[in-house]
Amino acid sequence: MGVMSLREALEKAHELSFDLIEISPNANPPVAKIMDYGKFQYDERKKEKTAKAKSKTVETKNVQVKVGTGDHDLELKAKKASEWLQEGNRVKIDLFLVGRTKFMDIKFLKERLERILKLITINYKVAEEPKKSPKGLTIVIEKA
Repeated sequence: MGVMSLREALEKAHELSFDLIEISPNANPPVAKIMDYGKFQYDERKKEKTAKAKSKTVETKNVQVKVGTGDHDLELKAKKASEWLQEGNRVKIDLFLVGRTKFMDIKFLKERLERILKLITINYKVAEEPKKSPKGLTIVIEKA
């Protein structure tokens, strides 16, 4: 409709039985639309919904290993972790400690975590450094 004063725009909106909705107040001159406010709200919600549907949420997948987990089992778990990283998910690796393994040397436990990390084929970065958790030792990695 072109550039017009606020009074003209309000009168025009009133004539058409619509509302005057300010779209971008920071523009010079400010941009406004003459339309039904209910329809405007509906369109905005619809835009938000489609934007939310397009954005993929990052899941955190878990892998549990024990101190005595065999090499073949570690390879299988590392392969699965690689697949999850490829999909864009984060992977949380728990070194599950039971009984007296809870009191083992922390260097030894970190070495055990490194064993599975070496088997992961995808380039990754450490999102959270290895730390003690109620289950044992935990590290979180994500795709680099």
